[in-house]
Amino acid sequence: MKDMFTTIGQYIGGKVVTAILVVSGAGAVIYFWRHPEALATIWTTLKYALVWIGIVLVLPWATFFVTSWVVAKESNTAAALMLLGYTLADAVVAFLLIGGIRGLDTLQWGVLILGFLSAGVYNFKVCEYQAERLESI
Repeated sequence: MKDMFTTIGQYIGGKVVTAILVVSGAGAVIYFWRHPEALATIWTTLKYALVWIGIVLVLPWATFFVTSWVVAKESNTAAALMLLGYTLADAVVAFLLIGGIRGLDTLQWGVLILGFLSAGVYNFKVCEYQAERLESI
């Protein structure tokens, strides 16, 4: 009895996986069946997004000495200014990559604001981790 259910499960599972792969492959072909200009725009946007994410990820770690200076100051104002500086640097890099702020529609502004908020939270978490490590030394 177990062998029968196992065989049926493998057969149905194989058919489901095959159907998912066929539909996904067809969707990819349909999606990428575009003009070369549209594909270039997609890849340029993806490239800029990855560059920006890389800069956001590296910036607080590359400037760890700023966190140690702020921890030595023991000032919430200094910590807030440091986080604001990191977030502003992230925003400036994003605007440099996209070529300025003119001509952005509502969706683009929403994505940018969400990215800036995410970068701010990431900066806070990294700086908090660095501060904890510095205080434990």
